[in-house]
Amino acid sequence: MQVRDVLKQKGGRVISINPDAKVSEAIARLVQNNIGSLPVVDGDGQLLGMLSERDVLRGVHNRGEGVGQVRVSEMMTAHPVTCTLDDDVDDVMGKMSERRIAKVPVLNDSQLVGIVSVGDVIKVMYDKVHSENQHLMTYIHGSY
Repeated sequence: MQVRDVLKQKGGRVISINPDAKVSEAIARLVQNNIGSLPVVDGDGQLLGMLSERDVLRGVHNRGEGVGQVRVSEMMTAHPVTCTLDDDVDDVMGKMSERRIAKVPVLNDSQLVGIVSVGDVIKVMYDKVHSENQHLMTYIHGSY
């Protein structure tokens, strides 16, 4: 199964933020959209990094209450692990596990086209196994 299959089921909507935005704006976007990370993109749609809840918490711990006025580019994780539409989902899951990350930006010709999360991958794999199970049960018991 390829990453494109996951995005087909999930959809390709991506909420991102500009590197010059303030962290307070990023926090508002995270909360308003009930998400855990934001891709940081420039005006041309090029991925520059990711800003996660974990990055924000580190910032609060290290910089204190004024962290909201810091630019996103100062707190983001630069050069994040990425994948392409043609990557195998098993390989992406391996990257997620190895690097202990929950979300991987999906690029197509260096343009951000989606985000794949651990939850997305689990859902697609569960649906596939459930469907196969139903087919096997029908085969074993015959169709009624």
